[in-house]
Amino acid sequence: MDISLEYYKIFYYAARYRSITLAAETLSISQPAVSQAVRHLENSLSCVLFVRTSKGVRLTKEGEMLFSYVRRGYETILTGERKLLGMLNLESGEIRVGASDMTLQFYLLPYLERFHEAYPGIRVIVTNAPTPETLRRLADGEIDFGIVSTPAGNNNHVRLVPVREIQDVFVAGKKFLSLKGKKLAYQELGNLPLMCLEGKTSTRRYVEEFLNAQGVRLAPEFELATSDMLIQFAVRNLGVAAVVEDFAEAYLQSEELFSLEFEKKIPRRQFCIASDERIPMSAAAGRMLKLLHQGLQ
Repeated sequence: MDISLEYYKIFYYAARYRSITLAAETLSISQPAVSQAVRHLENSLSCVLFVRTSKGVRLTKEGEMLFSYVRRGYETILTGERKLLGMLNLESGEIRVGASDMTLQFYLLPYLERFHEAYPGIRVIVTNAPTPETLRRLADGEIDFGIVSTPAGNNNHVRLVPVREIQDVFVAGKKFLSLKGKKLAYQELGNLPLMCLEGKTSTRRYVEEFLNAQGVRLAPEFELATSDMLIQFAVRNLGVAAVVEDFAEAYLQSEELFSLEFEKKIPRRQFCIASDERIPMSAAAGRMLKLLHQGLQ
């Protein structure tokens, strides 16, 4: 049975108000148009839905039964429209962001705070994972966008927008003060107890590839899960830690740690906003990205 949904909409308002006149006023159409739509629906269904009274109209038994279903369906549509409008107006919604400990702590967190203050009704879910895992989740559509650190590989669908530079360094504690201020060759790292991140993080891969290009093979004595733990191990003189400088900044200023100097610096790399051009962006995620891009201006 092919019946216009517009007829059911008009039927809903006529049944709800028990009045052809009020239905016409609500829908901003003429009373004859409402009556004609009801007649079309009755003819299509082969039954009478309304009985006219001195006060308006009342539903027949068949009309009452039909209205009980039409009301649920149409009011569900109205609820959906209201919720959709709330999402478009940034009154509600959800953003899924991927970030590592490093990108979250040293870039994303202040923006999340500002966004939450401006749009408290939007739920923000942050998935904490290293760059390779963040990029996989982006490709699988599990997150709206990610904040990653280079190197981030090559993917034709992923757009990378650089937002901040970072510097990889080797830091050590007071036990290694004899090395402070000296220009070292990277080959000398082979004589030191090295500490680095475990697993396939972008930081581990970047430092490892750089050292390989210098003819040095990375053979760490400690492999730890987080850069914060690397710093704590370095403060306790357990070895020389390969970290991004931001993690060590407070300890470098207090002189609990110092940076080893080399004849050639490790090239700086970047934090990037990673988005997949194949994934439609929600209004909330789009607004968050706009806030991040404004920070570049």
